Amino acid sequence: MKRVDGVEGIATAKQLVGYGLTGLNFFPRNILGFVIGIALWILVGVMWKNLGIMVAHIGALIALLAGYVNS
Repeated sequence: MKRVDGVEGIATAKQLVGYGLTGLNFFPRNILGFVIGIALWILVGVMWKNLGIMVAHIGALIALLAGYVNS
């Protein structure tokens, strides 16, 4: 298994944890799950040299952190 496959799997799992914690209304712990998952997806984008994945997740990270700061 390639290293990027492992990072991709962990990133997906962390984001699923974030969704689950959001559904259970565990704020602000849900934000941590999302931040870790998004950061790992940005890393996957770098490893794959995929600008679309990087830009989408950087935008998601900015939106998530802006929402957290404003809450």
